[in-house]
Amino acid sequence: MGFDDERGDHSHRQIFPYNSEELIVGGMQKVGLDPKNIKYVLISHAHSDHIGGAEMLQARYGPTSSWRADWDSVASIRTGTDHGAETRHCRHRRHEGDARHYKRDIWLTPGHTPGTLSYTFTVLDRGRPVNVAYSGGTAFNFVNNTPDPGIKNFQIYIDSQQKMAERAAATRATVLLANHSEFDNAVNKNRMLAGRGSGPHPYEIGLIGSSAISR
Repeated sequence: MGFDDERGDHSHRQIFPYNSEELIVGGMQKVGLDPKNIKYVLISHAHSDHIGGAEMLQARYGPTSSWRADWDSVASIRTGTDHGAETRHCRHRRHEGDARHYKRDIWLTPGHTPGTLSYTFTVLDRGRPVNVAYSGGTAFNFVNNTPDPGIKNFQIYIDSQQKMAERAAATRATVLLANHSEFDNAVNKNRMLAGRGSGPHPYEIGLIGSSAISR
């Protein structure tokens, strides 16, 4: 299971086709994971800095999943005009709230893009289960400078964040991740890990409800 995040140091290295093997395959191998075990690649949304390497992974290891609302926009990209053009030939699937296939829950949260996907899932911290809420699309990059369709677009975004707040509360999530590290302070949290010792994990912020999602 791989997320198309760019968590790391100040370089904010994004995943494009030219560096996807280094960052995804190489990164997995560094932490002892075998890329051959990849079953699904879940893409949060169809922006070029979040879909790099999708076709490479699919060709080697399996299918790529995305929502039709975003997939059509990727498929329309002309070769050479966008770093995400390589995904034109990838297959897609759609499953919301489907833990059967992915062993985590997937939620359609339009706003950032029409087909933005967010997730709730469980990870282990030193053997202890920790519940995570991951927002697949943050920032108001939709049309918002005119009342029409700005008001409607903002409401779609707000509704999706409220939906994620409900999902986070229902799963008792204590970690909130964003799709860009500047929105969840990931760079500083990663630095704090080096001196954590026996203390709490810096990514845990307590039970997440509507106020945390709103922030």
